[in-house]
Amino acid sequence: MDFASPNQAIAINSKAGWTVIMNNKNRQLGLIFSRRDVLALFRTAGTAILVVGCIPRKSSVANSAMLPACVLSPEQTEGPYFVDEKLNRSDIRSDPADGSVKDGVPLYLTLQVSQIGNTGCTPLAGTIIDVWHCDALGVYSDVKDQSFSTVGQKFLRGYQVSNANGTVQFTTIYPGWYQGRTVHIHFKVRTDATLKQPYEFTSQLYFDDSITDQVHTQTLYASKGQRTQKNADDGIFQSDGDQMVLKLTKKGQGYAATFNIGLRIT
Repeated sequence: MDFASPNQAIAINSKAGWTVIMNNKNRQLGLIFSRRDVLALFRTAGTAILVVGCIPRKSSVANSAMLPACVLSPEQTEGPYFVDEKLNRSDIRSDPADGSVKDGVPLYLTLQVSQIGNTGCTPLAGTIIDVWHCDALGVYSDVKDQSFSTVGQKFLRGYQVSNANGTVQFTTIYPGWYQGRTVHIHFKVRTDATLKQPYEFTSQLYFDDSITDQVHTQTLYASKGQRTQKNADDGIFQSDGDQMVLKLTKKGQGYAATFNIGLRIT
């Protein structure tokens, strides 16, 4: 049987009646199909579907007869720099205190959040999605660190509420770097805190090192000096960070990316 990726495989538990995708580190990536659905799919296509991200129920991978699939997004550490600023805004580049805007290569980020069910993905509308990251020089806003203090400033932070498609959009800049970490963006997904069982999920997004190297040759980024950490050297990235790498496309003077986040909320 030919698989879509040499680093992934399907495992079938005939007794329990479920199927999971496993990666090359033998980590379970997500519950996908019932055994009956998988067998029917094999008869139809003679192959296995291996999916990264989350595909809406109406999407088709190989043909319209195939069932959609979801893969769980790995949770990662929040880190020390989250501040619940409650800034509802799409463009997070400015500091509301004085209106100043952080310089850097533009980045247009779309996140689509879906809940994983037994038969596919359901868009999660009305969820609060926070995004925060450092500026081109590796500095976070509204925190006091050993090398800087930006208390009172609120640049490169904000949240949006997902629409009916589970989608939010942010305009920001390509992050810089700081000691001990590869280049990354933090995000947090939260359901309404008034619910009986509120839900929270936190993880990080990453970039292809070759694109980061190109971006960081620009004068503002280069003034920080050459970065000391790439993806393969980052301990947090090594924990399934390869599943959270943004696929960037050029957009004007910057980049755009859409990332699908699959969550299992119990």
